Amino acid sequence: MKSKCILTAAILAILLPASVLAQSYPAKPVRIIVPLVPGGNLDIVARAVAQRLGEGLGQQVIVENRPGASSLVGTQLVAKSPPDGYTLLAMANTFASVPAVIAKPGYDPIKDFTGVSLTCKVAQVLVVTPTLPAKSVKELIALAKARPGQLSYGSSGNGSTGHFAAELFNQRAGLKLLHVPYKGNAQALIDIIAGQVMLMFDQVSTSAPYVRAGKLRALAVTSRTPSSLFPGVPTVDEAGVKGYEAITFNGLLAPAGTPREMLARLQGEVAKAVAVPALRNSFLERGVELSASTSPDEFTAYVREQVAVSAKLARNAGIKAQ
Repeated sequence: MKSKCILTAAILAILLPASVLAQSYPAKPVRIIVPLVPGGNLDIVARAVAQRLGEGLGQQVIVENRPGASSLVGTQLVAKSPPDGYTLLAMANTFASVPAVIAKPGYDPIKDFTGVSLTCKVAQVLVVTPTLPAKSVKELIALAKARPGQLSYGSSGNGSTGHFAAELFNQRAGLKLLHVPYKGNAQALIDIIAGQVMLMFDQVSTSAPYVRAGKLRALAVTSRTPSSLFPGVPTVDEAGVKGYEAITFNGLLAPAGTPREMLARLQGEVAKAVAVPALRNSFLERGVELSASTSPDEFTAYVREQVAVSAKLARNAGIKAQ
């Protein structure tokens, strides 16, 4: 009996600090590190969620931009931060894809982080220059197969989201499109409009104005469901490349070892934040679908799946840092 009491006391001694810590969390402001420059989707979504998150937590949530080296600077900072729930990482697809193309990224996406929650999903759109004689995905595939290695596609850089989306399209459709990487998508879009490059997988929000103006032709969106920005435009899956999906996703991660109680608290508040109708509708107008994971574990599993998918795609397509 005495040994049983001692064992019980020992267990309580181990569990009590974590319980007390979770109950008092957060006791100070929380930081969200955005590893990119201000103004992009990742930054805008992080700031919108941070404001609502702060209201729910009863503490200020500060967004801090730490750009540099393809998001490595900010990501490494969070990886090395204490797992106390006070430093989080706002992440996008590059978090999963960069380790697939850079030999020493300075972080392990599986071992160094744990999931908090998804925050949004953004479809891409397959756009082509208006002079290209292909008005559907089926016609594009036929044209590309008739001219292997001749049809060029632009991207915002080697290893970028658009690059991975195009290489996935190559593999699923059995094509050999020629990659032309740019330093950002602005110049790539200009060259596609001018007909110097034939096509591109781009964010729906940046391509939409050019499609409406007739400067680009939209063939399909990369999500599993149609985009409200492109009425009547099918998904790549609906257009015949079955099982295809290549969305941009954003989420929040914490350093590995962060107490589960804190992760659950954060995930619950994120879910409340992205469910606010006014906020959701304002982002939907830009093609951004705010969405939360059902649990931190679900998002951890999703990120791990994306890491594996990116590694396989990079290996098969020969995508490497340049």
